[in-house]
Amino acid sequence: MASAVAKNSGDMYTTQLTIGEHHFIADEPLDFGGSDMGPAPGDYLCMALASCTAITLRMYARRKNWDVGEIQVNVKLVKGDQMASGLNTFYCSIHFTGSLKEEQIKRLLEISKVCPIDRLLKKPSDVVVVIE
Repeated sequence: MASAVAKNSGDMYTTQLTIGEHHFIADEPLDFGGSDMGPAPGDYLCMALASCTAITLRMYARRKNWDVGEIQVNVKLVKGDQMASGLNTFYCSIHFTGSLKEEQIKRLLEISKVCPIDRLLKKPSDVVVVIE
């Protein structure tokens, strides 16, 4: 189970995040009224997908002993209100610096689609909120 704690102490959008022993900041860009002290929440969502994809690909390539070299995953989120489909859409591009054959690249593309965050984002979710 994943979990996080967010604390906003009154500075418009700047929010302290704690995940276990790790500390982060979320904020909004200056042009959205934030202080740009950290990534926006949507950026963290993109980071989760990009990092999960890279980790999944590295684990698979290592098991297969494939020379993928460096793995770079770029993720961009286009929100549903900007898409004709109305769906939030994540555009992912992957780059490998290693020596790969065409069939290996095709297989890695298939593997990229089964990382846990990719699968999570493709399923309907519920958000349950309570005031304590």
